[in-house]
Amino acid sequence: MVRPFALLAAVALAVGLTGCATTDSPGGGAATGDPAAPAELRIGYQLIPNGDLIVKDQQWLEKALPNTKIIWSRFDSGGDVNTAIVAGSIDIGLAGSSPVSRGLAAPLNIPYTVPWIFDVIGDNESLVVRKESGVTSLAGLAGKKIATPFASTAHYSLLAALADAGVAESSVQVIDLQPPDIQAAWTRGDIDAAYVWTPVLAELQKTGTTLITSRQLAAKGKVTADLAVVTKAFATTYPEALSTWLQQQDKAVKLVRSDKTAAAAAIARQLNLSPEEASRQLDELVLLDASEQAKPEYLGTAEKPGGLATNLHAAAEFLVGQGKLEVAPDLATYQQGINPAALAAAFPG
Repeated sequence: MVRPFALLAAVALAVGLTGCATTDSPGGGAATGDPAAPAELRIGYQLIPNGDLIVKDQQWLEKALPNTKIIWSRFDSGGDVNTAIVAGSIDIGLAGSSPVSRGLAAPLNIPYTVPWIFDVIGDNESLVVRKESGVTSLAGLAGKKIATPFASTAHYSLLAALADAGVAESSVQVIDLQPPDIQAAWTRGDIDAAYVWTPVLAELQKTGTTLITSRQLAAKGKVTADLAVVTKAFATTYPEALSTWLQQQDKAVKLVRSDKTAAAAAIARQLNLSPEEASRQLDELVLLDASEQAKPEYLGTAEKPGGLATNLHAAAEFLVGQGKLEVAPDLATYQQGINPAALAAAFPG
């Protein structure tokens, strides 16, 4: 189990390691003379086949913000993104709904908000067991070693799946590994099962059996998503740059719908996959354009925050029940943690 003080210790170390960096603005660089454009925009991305990789591949941000240096930094989990945000290393990042639910809660209280939903997680995040284990149901996992990145959406989904099946967490050995390490441990035969996301998931499924997917858990009320988080300092200082960023993300979703071949090719280049495999993985996610994100079930509006806040609050309450979070903040904390106003500013009318 990872206690909050362990994550705080990691944050303190990260702050110490980055303390020598000099910044003159929330964007991480000297002023450009243009109040609408930061000198730098530092983005934390993950290898997830959604619109963010299309924006990166097509260099749309670089073209839309020619006076800003765009710095892309890869992370393996939302927990790492939380640490980087607290350390002041990035301005915008991708984190799953479970890490964001933790990030907005004490003791972290990370000063960021959610202006965009990268994707609603579906079949791209699943629990897979080795075929030779003979396990065919969740109940059969008792006594097995299961790997997942702690404090991630996969970790949350694993706990939810076990609880729903009546399998005590104490009856299994849950191991904290990042996706690349999960693949290596699977290859060595060190683990029996794993709850993880693509592209590592796709490799495990070649020799494993899928027991449950996050899409199936969503149908049971345990919805997970990949969210954008932006520091309050950046959003306040550079609202026009944030609007530009949001517009590129919407452009990527629309490309998936209008020219899936081009979208899959862009993702394939970023993940070093065939276009066919990238297209298949893309189909496992639910992508939402700007108009859909403003609906009541998602971000909602500034006047009436949407269902995402309720989902984050429910996740926090579940994590408290599992002993992974000490206290769940009230719903208002999560309503304040989502940022539909930024979306409305980027897409007026």
